[in-house]
This record gives sequence, structure tokens and C-alpha cells, in this order.
Amino acid sequence: MQTSFRRSLVLVALVMLVAVVVSACAATAPAGGTQTKVVEVTKVVEVTKIVKVQKQAEEVIPEGATVIDFWHAFGGGRKLLIERMVADYNYTHPGTYVHVENKGSYRDTLNAAILAAQQGNPPHIVQIFEIGSQLALDSGIFAPFEDSAPSWVHMDDLIGGVSNYYRFNGKFYSMPWNSSNPILYYNKDIFRAAGLDPENPPETFEEMLSACETIVSSGAAKNCISWPLHGWFFEQWMANMGAELADNGNGRDARATSVNLTSDAAKEIVTWWKEMYDKGYYAYSGKLEDWDGADAIFVSGQSAMEITSTSDVVNRQNDAAANGFELGTGYLPYPANSERMGVIVGGASMWMTAGHPDNEMKATADFITWFTNTENAIRWHKATGYFPIRKSSVTVLEGQDWFKRNPAYRAAFDQLLNTKDDNATRGAVIGAFPEVRTIIEQAVEKVLAGQTSVDDALAEAKTQADKAIVDYNKSVE
Repeated sequence: MQTSFRRSLVLVALVMLVAVVVSACAATAPAGGTQTKVVEVTKVVEVTKIVKVQKQAEEVIPEGATVIDFWHAFGGGRKLLIERMVADYNYTHPGTYVHVENKGSYRDTLNAAILAAQQGNPPHIVQIFEIGSQLALDSGIFAPFEDSAPSWVHMDDLIGGVSNYYRFNGKFYSMPWNSSNPILYYNKDIFRAAGLDPENPPETFEEMLSACETIVSSGAAKNCISWPLHGWFFEQWMANMGAELADNGNGRDARATSVNLTSDAAKEIVTWWKEMYDKGYYAYSGKLEDWDGADAIFVSGQSAMEITSTSDVVNRQNDAAANGFELGTGYLPYPANSERMGVIVGGASMWMTAGHPDNEMKATADFITWFTNTENAIRWHKATGYFPIRKSSVTVLEGQDWFKRNPAYRAAFDQLLNTKDDNATRGAVIGAFPEVRTIIEQAVEKVLAGQTSVDDALAEAKTQADKAIVDYNKSVE
């Protein structure tokens, strides 16, 4: 009885936390009368789509089939690809029927799963973003995937960067699925127009400042670079410098209790970010977490470069072809006074909820294993740009000369393979991570707007983030 009551308190706390984060993300404009730079759109990129509207076929579940519910956070073309892959599974596995459903954003999907569990009717599979891992572990509603996985899952086939992130206490509680990290995309034509070598993009913070001065002063582009004002990039730069975001081994040796936001590494990142902005080199839409806004600035030619997810390789290649420019890719830049350590795996994994009948648990594990096998990892990678998570998939792709024929994919994958394994690059594990990420974003926003200094903003953010972590830990201990 006490365990059930405690779990209910945990679930309520998690729902409240997700709700607070979603509310916090809605307030993106700086308060007060401080002037804020506005990125002017000088060119409109028109995209014409011909959509054929068809009546959706009624779902027919075979009689006697074991039904599995799968919730995910993808829309657009990725949603359609998932539905096609699920249909393939259902066709080739007549004893099981997987019902797949999009539940909105990563945060929406996690929130929906927690609410469904409270109501006693959780889905069998939930896609949860990487920073939701501690939340999922603490919720008590999930069963460790590795305990139910069939022998042919071959977890040792996962590439190092992926397995390092998702293994907790020596066990895989979820199955890695869509994995990515940030890379530099650049317009080679703008580089040529500015007199820069189109085959050598900047690799360090200092080289970035120099290249941007050349690009902007030459008039080759109005701005130099864009990326979303998103905490993910701050986290990646911390890891690339070998700096842990949280205490206790980044939350991997013991539960995280505070964050290292006043460290030299944190200050160096935000100071450089501010300098790039003040000089007119860095441009963003003015909204937090606006991926589309950053894409539009780059694709329209307003900036020569963009830092964004490797999962956008396919989209950026299509954008370059549609808008008539040559695309290049490079590694995430880092400070010259620091060794390049590498990047953290982003994206999400597939979690199994507990408490279902044995036949449903077995069918769930079977589907997850099939969905992420060698063949489907290749299919997912080619269609989306997310990493091929298996070593066997990489072997097949190299046998097809895939990376030679598609160099944009090569840069993204090599960056992960060259990452040095330590707690910094494995990524932080923090229960209140979604809230912490938002606090960091708001701190950077205040610095860019000139509302406060780097030191004061990070000190305030640390106080807020540490409190959020302590409050969360109390709710689950």
C-alpha cells in the first residue's frame, strides 16, 4: 500500500514538472523595455506541396491478435515512415497487431504516458527523449527492456556512443532508436563568395569568429550563422570541452543534486555566444527552441552556416537542392584552448511499460527488437539522417559505399565515432532535466538581450536549477 501511494506521488510530481516546463517554454520574449534584436527575413523560400486527400482506411485488427499500443512524438514524413514500418511488421507477424499513434512533442508524449498510467491504461511502448530517462526510471511505470528482450536483440551490436548513453547501472532500461548529435551545416557558395575555402569550415570558436567577420564584412550573407536558442547546444558544448553539466559524475555515479553552471566552461560558452550575437554574426528567430526559425534563416541564404541536428541531413540536402546551393557539413566547433572531446547522443529511445500480460510483454519486446534490427536501422537512417545505431548496419552501409556517396552523413557519423568516452560525453542524468534545460535557455536569452551579465545570469540559473533538482529529488526519495 505504501509503495502504491509513493508511486502515485511520483507520478503526480512528474506530471506537474512536465506541465511547469511546458508553461515555462511558452514565455519566450524578454520582459521590460530592453531592446531586442529582431532577425529580418529578407528572402522568402517558397515550397509548393501538392497534397492528395484520401479517406483514411478503417483500422482492421485481426481476430485473436495480440494488440500492442505504440506512442511516439514524430510528425510529417517521419510519422508516415513509422506507420509504413509498423504496417510491414503487422503484415509479416499476423499474431500481433501494433497500433501506432503520434502524441505530439517529446514532452507531450511523456506527459500523456504518465497520465495514461495513472488511469490504469498505459500504452505498451513510449518514445521518450534522452533527457527524460531519469524521469522514466523514477516513475515506476516502465519495465527494463533488457529483461524481456529476446536473445536475437544483440545489444552488444549497438555503436559505442549510443550504448554509453542509454546503459544505466549496467542495464538497458530502454531500446535506443532515433539517435543524433549536432553538426555544422554550411553553404559552400556563400563561402566562395566571401573568399573562404569551401572545403574547410571553421572548427574552433576563434576560427568561427574570424570566418564570420569575413562573411559579413564581404556582404556574402547578412548574418554568419544560426542555431536554435536551445539548451541542447549548451549541453553539447559543455561535453565537447569535457565539462560535466551536473555533479556526481554527471548524475551517473549517484543521483545529481546540482549543476555546474558557474564553471569556467559554462562562462566561456555563453561569453562566446554573446560576442557572436553582439557582432551580428549569430542570428535566431527571437523564440526559444525554434528549430524551424533557425532552418529558415539558413535555407533562405541569410546565414552562411547553421548548427543543428544530424537528423536534419536529409532535409538540408533537399533544401540545398531546392534552393540551388552546395551543402557542406563539419563538426561542432569548440574553444581552441580545449581538447575536442566529442558530443552527446541526442534523440530518444523506446520504453516498455510494465504490468501487461505475459503474451503482450513478449510481443512488445519482439516488435521493439524487430523495429530496431540491422535492416530497419539502415532504413531509418537513410530516410531520416538519424544514426544507424548498430555496428552491423554500419558494416552494410560501408559495403554499399553509402558514406562515400553521401558525405554529409559521413561527417555526422564520424563525429560520434571520434567522441571520447567519459561521463561528460555520456550526457547528464538529471530528474528535473526538462526544467533545467528551460532555465538555461532563459539565462542565455537574458544575456543576449543585454538584460544581465554572463556571470549574473549563470549564477541565477544555477540557483534556480539546483532548487528544481532538489525539489524533484525530494519527490522521489
